Amino acid sequence: MRYCARCLYPENARPTIIFDEEGVCSGCRYHESRIKLEVNWEERSVMLERILEEAKRIAKRNGNSHDCIIPVSGGKDSHYQVWLLKKKYEMNPLLVTFNHAYNTPAGNRNLYNLVEKSGCDFVRYTAGVDSVRRVSRYMLQTVGDLTWHYHAGIRTYPFQVAIERNIPLVVWGEHGFAELTGIVSLEDFVEFTRWTRKEHDMRGYEPHDLIGKGGITERDIAPYIYPTDEDIARVEVRGIYLSNFIYWDAKKQAEIMMKEWDFAPVTYERERTFNLHGKIEDHANDVHDYLKYIKFGYGRATDDASMEIRHGRMSREEGMAMVNRYDAREPSTLGTYCDFLGISKQRFYDWMEPMRDKRLWQKNKIGIWQPQDEVFRHEIGDLEEHARVLPSKDRTMSDSNRRMYYNPNNPPLKTGIQALDQPSVSFMVI
Repeated sequence: MRYCARCLYPENARPTIIFDEEGVCSGCRYHESRIKLEVNWEERSVMLERILEEAKRIAKRNGNSHDCIIPVSGGKDSHYQVWLLKKKYEMNPLLVTFNHAYNTPAGNRNLYNLVEKSGCDFVRYTAGVDSVRRVSRYMLQTVGDLTWHYHAGIRTYPFQVAIERNIPLVVWGEHGFAELTGIVSLEDFVEFTRWTRKEHDMRGYEPHDLIGKGGITERDIAPYIYPTDEDIARVEVRGIYLSNFIYWDAKKQAEIMMKEWDFAPVTYERERTFNLHGKIEDHANDVHDYLKYIKFGYGRATDDASMEIRHGRMSREEGMAMVNRYDAREPSTLGTYCDFLGISKQRFYDWMEPMRDKRLWQKNKIGIWQPQDEVFRHEIGDLEEHARVLPSKDRTMSDSNRRMYYNPNNPPLKTGIQALDQPSVSFMVI
């Protein structure tokens, strides 16, 4: 398997990754472009102001108290989006959450905190547990994703609310796939569309494709049905990404939110990454990420270490150590979700067997799947040395980042709040 000469992504990374003649991946080049391209961030900030002022004007014309919708989960990005639009741009957003049922105690704590600190109006749709079980089970077996309903819900329900309440602007944070694997360019000014929702977030499935499968009915798919083209045109709804208009640095933004609005990372070592502040609201993320590892041979530690390497906060050697420590771990919550879906662990692995990338995975003589390559097995040569970025003074495992990343030699101090200090094997529906 070929790996990026700068970060740690393999050539089979999803959704799309491209290596150039220097062996550097498209995700690294995208990150580099945010610094090296002649991007006029002041000019882009003015563009954002114009979009937001237009939303205010339309809201006032329509007698609508809300001038935009911000989809929120309670995570670090949600906090920052709301804080920025309310404090800097004086917007009055409606916060919209699709509650997928797989919540962590820390996530609930931070979501409640966001609603309290922001003072914004808040709408939360909670998917029924029976429907969640049916959809999760079917999509796990079909595409290897027990969290399909997350992506379908949060990418759809805010637009249902926009149509219902006549709100023409939905504001997202970063374009996630661009940040990871460079699927688009900064010069593209990509906006949210029904097509990108289906192809990138919902694995090519529309909700009606699920009816009649695994006991799924039309009632089960109601929150995932995107508004008609006619309704979208009537309300003139558009979805924008803030990362097209402002320089996006998730770590810095999380630190701002910890200071300004009391966003709280967890303090315990997580099973699949060293990051203590990202995706801590998503209880099923460990299993979802483990599925990625089973299929493609890399996981969340690769994602997080690659981002740290791109920022110069971590060396390639340090990142490889993180991948070796975390990526292959079977999460302790796997049994929780197998029990919830009514399957055994063996059936879980049987369903995943045909989805493994055979370029990477092979069975040994006793029938156990083993990876044939891993990034930390590779020696660092001239190509990798040439691709290194300049190291930052801000080091991932420094004392100043004690709350942000787990360092076993210098773990974060406990807060005295169980939701932040202790992992939970079970999820919280509400």
